[in-house]
Amino acid sequence: MDTALTRSQFVRWRAAIFAIFLASGLSIATWASRVPDIKAALHIENSQMGLLLLGMGISSIIGISTSPAVMARTGARLGMLATMLSFAVGVALIGLGTNVLGSLPVVVVGLVLFGLGNGSLDVMMNVEATAIEQQMGKTILPVFHAFFSFGTVIGAAVGAFLVHLGWNVAAHALLISVVIAVLAFACWANVPNREAALDPQPAEKPHWRERMHVALEAWREPRTYFLGIVMLGMSFAEGGANDWLALGVSEDHHAGPALGAAALATFSVAMTVVRLFGGPLVDRFGRVIVLRVLAITAAAGILLFILAPSTPLVFAGAALWGIGASLGFPLGMSAAADDPAKAAARVSAAATIGYIAFLGGPPVLGFISDHIGLLNTLYILVVLAALSGLFSGAARPLRAEEKVDAG
Repeated sequence: MDTALTRSQFVRWRAAIFAIFLASGLSIATWASRVPDIKAALHIENSQMGLLLLGMGISSIIGISTSPAVMARTGARLGMLATMLSFAVGVALIGLGTNVLGSLPVVVVGLVLFGLGNGSLDVMMNVEATAIEQQMGKTILPVFHAFFSFGTVIGAAVGAFLVHLGWNVAAHALLISVVIAVLAFACWANVPNREAALDPQPAEKPHWRERMHVALEAWREPRTYFLGIVMLGMSFAEGGANDWLALGVSEDHHAGPALGAAALATFSVAMTVVRLFGGPLVDRFGRVIVLRVLAITAAAGILLFILAPSTPLVFAGAALWGIGASLGFPLGMSAAADDPAKAAARVSAAATIGYIAFLGGPPVLGFISDHIGLLNTLYILVVLAALSGLFSGAARPLRAEEKVDAG
């Protein structure tokens, strides 16, 4: 049984998980903000840069997919420490390979560690966040995801400032890697050891194969896949916007790069605001109603974005798109955690589906857009948003008897 936490222990645990979400966003924005400098320093072409991005995406998906195995072996607490240190080392190697060693293979190794670590951490930090939500008894998971967004904003701002100061990639990357490593140990010290998160218990330590069996049980439950569809639709919508919205405004709506970036910012701000303040709406009206309304909003926003005859309407579509896509992923994981006894396994499974869609969806959209055009490709997101709404009934809170067996 997990030991009851004091108020002080609970507050430190919650703050630690907020910091972990922020650190993940910080690391991603650090890499993204220096991509042009890395490309120039290594003297590589766009095609080679694309292969680097593909390699990082593949390693992230591997990290996500193997996260249940890592949790089974180490538990979430130690696993989060190990994965944060992994991507901290990855960030450092990216910087050293870029400027100090001038070595593309070193950068590749750094990106692999970066992708594996961040991918695996994504699942484990969400397992912890859903446990906090369960103890608080109110919807707070979207706020954790807002902290990830804060991390990306801070990372982008720091990156822009250090570029302005003339820092090279190595100096910037080493600074951020040290910050992440310090945060990793500070957070580890404040995260409790929990049986529900598969952390080994002092009195009794089940064999890791037994814990692995528990972690994989959720993949045999139909509800996992229904929640996965809810999260997949919104993950596609979010990932598609991050990678293609600005380009759609700039080229397909002929508004130029500056307005493209502004439209993406509009999307991001709308999403972050709803994640920060949407929890009370969920607690009042319930997950299912909120998810259905947001699915309709997302579909309407994407349609408006595609068909808008003027730039202001394009921006209105981007805002509705962000609002609609904001809560599908966190509420899907909240639903997966309804039964605390099986929360770790179910959240891991549902998060794996969502993150694979988030990372793998945009490249698929890019390939299709080469054949039918970007705006026409976005109709796929409309269909997926509608599917997300249709399957949102899976997020209905479990009754007591259903917590024993959600299948």
